[in-house]
Amino acid sequence: MTVPRTSADVDDNADEEAAANNDETAPNDAIIDEIRLPLLAKIYGALCLIVGAVAFPLLIWAIIVAMRSIDMATIPPTLTVILTVAHALLLVSGSAALIVFGVLLLRNRRRYAARWAYVLMPITILQGLSSLALFGLGPGLLLQLLQLALLVVISVTADPLLALERRKQRLLRRVKEQDELASAAKINMVGRDLTGRGYIALDFFNLFWVFVVASVVGLGIETVYHMALYHGELQDRAGLLYGPFSPIYGFGGVLLTVFLNRLWNRNPMLIFLASAVIGGAFEYATSWFMEVAFGVTAWDYTGQWLSIGGRTSGKYMIMWGLLGVVWIRWCLPRLLKLINRIPWQWRYGLTVLCFVLMFINGTMTLMALDCWYSRVSGLEPTSPIEMFFANHYDNAYMQHRFQTMTIDLSLTGRV
Repeated sequence: MTVPRTSADVDDNADEEAAANNDETAPNDAIIDEIRLPLLAKIYGALCLIVGAVAFPLLIWAIIVAMRSIDMATIPPTLTVILTVAHALLLVSGSAALIVFGVLLLRNRRRYAARWAYVLMPITILQGLSSLALFGLGPGLLLQLLQLALLVVISVTADPLLALERRKQRLLRRVKEQDELASAAKINMVGRDLTGRGYIALDFFNLFWVFVVASVVGLGIETVYHMALYHGELQDRAGLLYGPFSPIYGFGGVLLTVFLNRLWNRNPMLIFLASAVIGGAFEYATSWFMEVAFGVTAWDYTGQWLSIGGRTSGKYMIMWGLLGVVWIRWCLPRLLKLINRIPWQWRYGLTVLCFVLMFINGTMTLMALDCWYSRVSGLEPTSPIEMFFANHYDNAYMQHRFQTMTIDLSLTGRV
């Protein structure tokens, strides 16, 4: 006797099949942790644990001693004092995070180690920025740059989604027919968010190319906009020593991608409002940091509609909102297709090479700005590095390269 199937039975079966499919594609913690991390990663984890375990109590002790020996009520809340407190808090939080990160690496917890690497990256960047704002370029900054580079390597090595992608690509190379490729991959294209919560996977490779493309496209848009306003005047508005890159648009593109990734198919007005707030806040923070670290003013919107300290305004927040809608709804899918056009066997090597070149470009730009600031301050070049930048990137060169920037020594918060 055949029992008729009800709609509820059909729904239950469909749910079971969907769950089975999700289990097939979702990375399993136990399986991922069975893949052993390289020995160098374990050694690095041990170093992180030792450094964090030593630095954390020493920093706490130093802060307590400083608070007991100084009458906090008599210290004026100057910019330098505020930066010093923020720097100390970043060092403490970074030391605590290093302890957790080191334990996870030693225990081979790949998924959580990758997540903590992504947590440590912004902390390390903020530590470097606060150190740069307080003391300028120095040997301590090199350690933070090295730490950032090692975190990138560890995140790429330990990230389970990247590992899953690599395994799937090895499988796809053995399949010839296009329909079999789609069936085996279970995704539309490499780089999509496998969890379904966003459009693009927020891994190092995707975000790096987002930065590069946004830097170039943003510079092009700003150059054309300036020419339209000033009757065809061509002004060099690049933000790095070499190449057609404007890092404020690069980092802006990364921020919009990270914060709005889950909204890619939502109401455009919601995306517009979120982009306007994020872009305006980022523009304000960037202007503030450039003034505090180098005394540099790159733009001034004083007197414009809804101007906030001259660092951003209502007009440019609207522009950030429009750029965000275009970026999330139109550019991001096409950018992912462009990334997928990079041959698989070249993708990682090409990305690492371009990252190294961009990293060198950014580092030299910061060093050139720091030496420019020192020369304007009246300090004569003494070290070989300062002599190099004085000879190859003197004040005239820097003013010509960064035509929108001016230096005011009274704006900085350096010690």
